[in-house]
Amino acid sequence: MAKILVVDDQKNMRITLSIMLRAGGHEVDEAADADAAAASQRAGGYDLVLTDLKMGAQDGIEVLRRTKEMFPLTEVIVMTAYGTIESAVEAMRLGAYDYIQKPFNEQELLVKVQRAVEKRQLGSQVAFFAAEFRDKYHFENIVGRSSPIREVLGRIVKIAGSDATVLITGESGTGKELVAKAVHVNSKRSSQPFVPVNCAAVTETLLESELFGHVKGAFTGASSQRKGLIEEATGGTFFFDEIAETSTAFQAKLLRVLQEGEIRRVGDNKAIKVDIRVIAATNQDMHRAIAEKRFRQDLYYRLNVVRFLLPPLRERREDIPLLSQHFMEKVCRKMNTRVRMGDGVMDFLLAYEFPGNIRELENMIEQGVALASQTGVVQLEDIAPQDLPTAPRDLPGERSLAASVDAAERQAIESALRECDGNRERAADQLGLSPTTLWRKMKRLDIRWPT
Repeated sequence: MAKILVVDDQKNMRITLSIMLRAGGHEVDEAADADAAAASQRAGGYDLVLTDLKMGAQDGIEVLRRTKEMFPLTEVIVMTAYGTIESAVEAMRLGAYDYIQKPFNEQELLVKVQRAVEKRQLGSQVAFFAAEFRDKYHFENIVGRSSPIREVLGRIVKIAGSDATVLITGESGTGKELVAKAVHVNSKRSSQPFVPVNCAAVTETLLESELFGHVKGAFTGASSQRKGLIEEATGGTFFFDEIAETSTAFQAKLLRVLQEGEIRRVGDNKAIKVDIRVIAATNQDMHRAIAEKRFRQDLYYRLNVVRFLLPPLRERREDIPLLSQHFMEKVCRKMNTRVRMGDGVMDFLLAYEFPGNIRELENMIEQGVALASQTGVVQLEDIAPQDLPTAPRDLPGERSLAASVDAAERQAIESALRECDGNRERAADQLGLSPTTLWRKMKRLDIRWPT
């Protein structure tokens, strides 16, 4: 399935094309002209734009030009009427993937669309591995080649240019703040402040004053008026880390910031307008928090405009070698040393469950480099956690290792399903998986629920 934008000044044609494309399994939005098309793309980004060539003052060439400026990887197909082939050829010279001449049948359209989508997906995969792409979008610290990480990178590129509120969920140590920073530096607010606040690290009494500011005499010790961090961040991006750790009273005030774009300093009745993009993150099961009345449902829907679900490291094991190399090079530069991994170290890392995810892997590599600075070789005992039930040298062989991983996955999935009363969507959210991935794992492991 691809996300497609249909651009045509004739409403009937837009409706007809949308029906055809949705029947082919695609997600479709519509726009009547180049301005509307640009606004739609700023709000989300598309895999493919299908635009009419002749549309009054702003034609399909203008749609093509703006699309390639904003999203170079998005493919464009232009629709032409009889006698406008020269214009279609010009469009292809300017970067269009193909053209289709009216009238056309449904099968002809779907074939061209499918080919364009396949080229888009291939181009994205190649681009994700290219240094130029990573430099352009400041992805130097987001490392990996796995499908989940490519999906995250692609989503960042699509939504960064908009002002949409973002909610990032995932276990601790999965890189939620890295994603938040990547969204910010690729947005139109990149020249303005990025202000992160860990809501779990600030007491409830101080949090409101820190974020909203206060007036003189608002409370004991408030000897002068003070701006809050939100007011200081106007024009930029505010990152609420561990948002689920806040009280419902504070959440009601944050909801006003999102709805009205204004704050009130503690002890003041005057509203102050603020212009910030909000990104929030949590490692909690938000559905459970809402059910237990720990998190406001209305605030959740305000935050959950664009959602990132970051997979745990055990769900992207193919990225462990790349991440290990990245961290080893980083730590060696910091310590001005050179080391290499000894025998069996990578096998251990690939087998380990990483409850602390990427942060734990980075710490293990740093510890290993520090302990190996004299010998130049990182050994198993240099990186293995001290509380492992068995020593690294006693790691089972490949077959029993796979069985151990399957057993651990089975236990985690069944536990999540029990805690979520069999609700697969909530269980998937708790496990840091997509519902489709959970279904596939249940099928592979022959997990039938209810048991």
